[in-house]
Amino acid sequence: MKTFLISDNKDTWVGMRLVGIEGVVVHTRAEVLEMIKQVFKNETIGLLILTENIVDLAHDEIMEMKLRKSKPLIIEIPDRHGTHRQGDTITQYIRNSVGIKI
Repeated sequence: MKTFLISDNKDTWVGMRLVGIEGVVVHTRAEVLEMIKQVFKNETIGLLILTENIVDLAHDEIMEMKLRKSKPLIIEIPDRHGTHRQGDTITQYIRNSVGIKI
């Protein structure tokens, strides 16, 4: 299985390329959704890495895909400037997906 990156900046893209991960740099919501659609069509991609800013561009659609699709596994990473998420994002993700407070 391959890993693929969708990033909003070249620094993250270059860093991932150095370890052999293919990817693209996009800047608009439409580009993000189109690239995700292409990734889901590619059966060889098992892991999709998205930067936090990319997730922010299409948050609802990406969260729906995380909940409904089993492949590829979607993970969110901070860019080189660090995270701008507050608190425990794992707990928040569980709370949103299950609907209970932990």
